[in-house]
Amino acid sequence: MAQRVERWSKKQIRKQLQIIRGEVAPTICLTNATYLNSVLNKWLQANIWIHEDRIIYVGKDMPIKMEGTEVVDCSNQTLVPGYIEHHAHPFQLYNPHSLAEYASVHGTTTLINDNMIWFLNLDKKKALSLIDDLDKLPTSMYWWCRYDAQTELENEEAIFSYSNMKSWLEHPLVVQGGELTAWPKVLHGDDSMLHWLQETKKLNKPIEGHFPGASERTLTQMALLGVSSDHEAMTGKEALMRLEMGYTTSLRYSSIRPDLPQIIEELIELGVDDFSRVLLTTDGSTPSFYEQGFMDMVIKIALDKGIPDTDAYAMATYNVARHYHLDDRVGMIAPGRLAHINILEDKNNPLPVSVLAKGQWVKKDGVHQYPVPSFPWEEYDVKPLELNWDLTESDMHFSMPLGIEMMNSVILKPYRISIDVTQEQLPAESDESFFIMVDKNGDWIINTIIKGFAKNVSGFASSFSNTGDLILIGKNKKDMLLAFQQLKQQQGGIVLTERGKVINSIKLELYGVMSNKRMEEVIKEEKSLVSALKERGYLFEDPIYSLLFFSSTHLPYIRVTQKGIFDVKKKTVLFPSIMR
Repeated sequence: MAQRVERWSKKQIRKQLQIIRGEVAPTICLTNATYLNSVLNKWLQANIWIHEDRIIYVGKDMPIKMEGTEVVDCSNQTLVPGYIEHHAHPFQLYNPHSLAEYASVHGTTTLINDNMIWFLNLDKKKALSLIDDLDKLPTSMYWWCRYDAQTELENEEAIFSYSNMKSWLEHPLVVQGGELTAWPKVLHGDDSMLHWLQETKKLNKPIEGHFPGASERTLTQMALLGVSSDHEAMTGKEALMRLEMGYTTSLRYSSIRPDLPQIIEELIELGVDDFSRVLLTTDGSTPSFYEQGFMDMVIKIALDKGIPDTDAYAMATYNVARHYHLDDRVGMIAPGRLAHINILEDKNNPLPVSVLAKGQWVKKDGVHQYPVPSFPWEEYDVKPLELNWDLTESDMHFSMPLGIEMMNSVILKPYRISIDVTQEQLPAESDESFFIMVDKNGDWIINTIIKGFAKNVSGFASSFSNTGDLILIGKNKKDMLLAFQQLKQQQGGIVLTERGKVINSIKLELYGVMSNKRMEEVIKEEKSLVSALKERGYLFEDPIYSLLFFSSTHLPYIRVTQKGIFDVKKKTVLFPSIMR
């Protein structure tokens, strides 16, 4: 069994004990604090001593020795543990560092992250070194271990090899298996995946499911397979069913599923009054969604919908830490824990005025002061996208009889193409566009037609996708080629073209998937792009998620994958990708 790594050395622990004995001064003392005691689920009064990154003492006493100690009077304020986002996808145009900074100044000082981006792009040695260094940020950074890629990959066996899976699962910063999107494979006899579920349980790490619309029978079978939590309830009734079956149940408020207010109302109507197995998540929302806040905004919704204040805060702190067996380290204000503390003006307003993250001020009296301005991505081969090949007019032939039709932002169904696709430009009155997915290395290509994306997008190219392969959409082949050329020149991102000109672009410097800019800048860029797409007839809520999920086989009904156009239900390739 993998061992937890002790954060503090013997020398550090001895020094911490000296503070209690009055031989050494703490670095910070928060006095006259009204704080949330997570174990008693009550508001208590205390003085809180902190030394470097650790809470040393919580109680009535003051330190005996205080030379050099920063004393902060917290009278008329409320202290709560730093918030935890347990279901972060830290690559939705932003990157893990920019997300950590933005989340922390909003009071979310612990992130539990999807590892997909590293699984697909880095060898395990570099990837695991990278997550070790990310945890040196003031934000605590934990990770999942994926069992599947959510799509059909050409080299899936090599990526999810025995060696890779074992190394990831046993890493001390990896605190769960999942999210398990390929659960039908396990139910239909995939013993390899079942093996990794069992190994996760042996390591005493929970397994998170991904079960939208799942029946009672399905949820029961997944519980027998070892899954202990799920975040896909879309109604109060679905959430209650999960709770009744013993699942830790996460309620979601995200850019494509803002269900939380309704779910809470329905749970209260259904008589639920114990929220100790309930968590909250924003589920990897797109950047502009976070203009409203981070976990602070989700807690505020819970408070406004009538959840008792101690429960509302616990759903994003103590409940999460306890579920992930991290409550000895995060999730509460108590001796021995990391000094993740939010100082609030009022317990009914979860947005903190000051934030301590690992004992460092990342926000003080309303002023942001995150101490780490950048992260050395290049040291881990996280680089710009290099396209050393060209897309030409010879690649722009469309003869496939089957197209894809968008039902909403993320659901695709097949449809039979009836328009003339040999022309250079499709009719303006049609809601059909050319669609290309091409390998980021230029090896294969899929050409079809997409219906329902937009009526007036002339040329569009994106390296932001589930796998980092390129997506081109548009009415005009020349503008599509221009969008590709601009994408190649800027080494990844998203480009919109019209009448021979680039009219909007986002540069994504890391793998062509993540921006290296701060979150505030990424939000502005995304809002500008989405506005330009909607002006040109994009019909749905979230084009960023449309791009991400074109190839994601955990959603119905067909997907465009590296292997070709894929029927999700039948698990067959309808039309294979073509080698270039």
